[in-house]
Amino acid sequence: MNLNKNLVLLGMMASGKSTIGKLLSKKLQLKFFDIDKIIENEMHMTIAEIFELKSEIFFRSLEEKIVLKTLKNKNCIISLGGGAFLNERIRKEIIANHSSFWLNCNNKTLLYRIRNNNKRPLANKLTNYELLQLIKKRKKIYTKANFKINCDKVSKNHIVANILKLYETI
Repeated sequence: MNLNKNLVLLGMMASGKSTIGKLLSKKLQLKFFDIDKIIENEMHMTIAEIFELKSEIFFRSLEEKIVLKTLKNKNCIISLGGGAFLNERIRKEIIANHSSFWLNCNNKTLLYRIRNNNKRPLANKLTNYELLQLIKKRKKIYTKANFKINCDKVSKNHIVANILKLYETI
């Protein structure tokens, strides 16, 4: 399948962006870029190590550079890190030239997934209340995506099918 615009997945950490991106890539036989993986490979560190050893400011600067470079590719699927869409330069580029899909999960699901994974450097230091405030703040920005995909109580294949159905309407 040839995409008119790159298909960009965004949403909170643990919302399933990487998993759904891989499934879409396989189904459509298109190249898949996972921004967090690209950053980890470039830095030879995990995201958590980058936050700890280099700082969040360093990470966000590197993330911006890599996302904007990756968005120059054509006919591909891109999974953003949870905070990338909050960056105004990244958001404007995606809104203007790409198709964005917000993978939305309810707060209970997100809390469960985040708390059961040690790879979330931002979340590991937050209380549940602080994490819920972060989710609330980010969701306000995520609403600017072209499409909102409900990921609660549905299978991965259903999410993929839903994205493909919406993408075909563009």
